[in-house]
Amino acid sequence: MVTLSNQQLTVQVSPEGAELCSIRGNRSQTEYLWQADPAYWKRHSPVLFPIVGSVWENTYRQNGQTYSLSQHGFARDMTFSLISQTETEVWFRLESNEETLKKYPFPFVLEIGYRLEQQSVRVMWRVINPASQEMFFQIGAHPAFYYPDFCPDTAERGFFSFDKKDGLSCILIAEKGCVALDKHPVSLQDGLLPLDIHTFDRDALVLEDRQISQVTLLDKQKQPHLSLEFTAPVVGLWSPPAKNAPFVCIEPWYGRCDRVHYAGEYKDKDWIQQLNGGETFEADYTITLYKEC
Repeated sequence: MVTLSNQQLTVQVSPEGAELCSIRGNRSQTEYLWQADPAYWKRHSPVLFPIVGSVWENTYRQNGQTYSLSQHGFARDMTFSLISQTETEVWFRLESNEETLKKYPFPFVLEIGYRLEQQSVRVMWRVINPASQEMFFQIGAHPAFYYPDFCPDTAERGFFSFDKKDGLSCILIAEKGCVALDKHPVSLQDGLLPLDIHTFDRDALVLEDRQISQVTLLDKQKQPHLSLEFTAPVVGLWSPPAKNAPFVCIEPWYGRCDRVHYAGEYKDKDWIQQLNGGETFEADYTITLYKEC
């Protein structure tokens, strides 16, 4: 485990999946990141690559060949190499190999970085295409955060606020981890989305088309607890259905799961990313904590 620290925060990152595993306030000793109790969900903040979500029937097609990938791809279950580290910043790298090419027929270099910036954690991604031919991919985040003041015996969990206050819509998981494209209004009350034990009864809420670029988790008194800022075109909001889980996920995605019954090519998936030979894709998102750390 690699530890980063500044005056406000201490974070820990595992080389396994280059996964952020802890965000703790130095003064308050508050743990903000879910601690992976397998009774609810066994991960903290996995990196999703080279797919986000599921491909239909766990198979996909590229140039007429059929491949198999399980949900969210393989990067989260692979060991990354540590390539640089300071007190407040670390970078990890994963490179394609013979085994990944059997599942995903593109050479790649994936670099994941974390940087402390006062009371914020910046998460940075680089996807490098080392080949001469174009490559296609998706990448996404899946960080899980404790609800503030969680009480399992009450229905209320807090609120989400967004940088857009009306006119939001989402699509929903319909079958086998894949979405239907029917749009559903996101019902806000005084500009906020109330969170309770039934918010995610139908699984994740998926907001597409760059509708929002910031999500803030508020406590039951409507005070900001933490926020994510991002430029990703899609964001998923999720907590395990019917488990009364103590956490919620805010997930910026450059990609998403297939539509139900999708039978097209991988390169034509919704929200696919493309890199020409030798090019690099770079993106980031920032987690900011609002309460005293």
